[in-house]
Amino acid sequence: MKSTHPAKYFTVAALALGLAVGCASQQPKQEAPTSESSGPSAAVTQAIDGAKAAIKDAKAVEYIWRDTEKFLKQAEAAAAAGDEAKAIKLANKARDQARLAVEQYYIEKSKPMLAQLSRYSLNGDQKARRDAAAEALRNGEGKKAYDILSKLMAELKAASIEYTVVRGDSLWKISGKPEIYNNPYQWPLIYKANSAQIKDADLIYPGQTFSIDRNPSAADVDAAVHHAKTRGAWTLGEVEESDRAYLGGLSIR
Repeated sequence: MKSTHPAKYFTVAALALGLAVGCASQQPKQEAPTSESSGPSAAVTQAIDGAKAAIKDAKAVEYIWRDTEKFLKQAEAAAAAGDEAKAIKLANKARDQARLAVEQYYIEKSKPMLAQLSRYSLNGDQKARRDAAAEALRNGEGKKAYDILSKLMAELKAASIEYTVVRGDSLWKISGKPEIYNNPYQWPLIYKANSAQIKDADLIYPGQTFSIDRNPSAADVDAAVHHAKTRGAWTLGEVEESDRAYLGGLSIR
């Protein structure tokens, strides 16, 4: 019987051990699981961002309530502490306060403009826009009212044309033209608006260019017509005292 060589068994064992070690070294390294910290939910983020945007608008008009920013800070603190319901409630409160402040700002800006419109003779479309602004104010929609009124006031103030005097013109004739006032008794409006170049209301010259306000206030129209009808006797080349009084004491040389 042959005896087995001990070296042979040693070699086989070593190879087996090496393969086992090699296989173990090729296994992927297992890392300990880490806990991920979750931030505020989308609802909380949206509420806080909405409050910040509203506060920015309020600051832009310098009309923000004292506690509004405090509520925002409290909302952010609640969000950091994980109390999402409280965070959303406080953020919405800050947002609503800021929005209300902005509306109040524009309400205060709109009221005087609405009052000024009573001085103007408005057409149908302008009256409808005025009424829409008044309704917005009653509903607390200050920004909406302001947008309507500011555009309307700009339109009324800019509604002027230029008229160049031709031979044979008089303030009476110009005022009576359909494209001007269609009423000759409103000539004092032209006189007053161009008093810097009209020395005598009864004496104008070809080539002079007058600015004509197409939307005078109702009060100005009444004053002009009254002056035209009660002016009294006139003298060509002289400034009548009644004209001086109508101009409000303006110095005429």
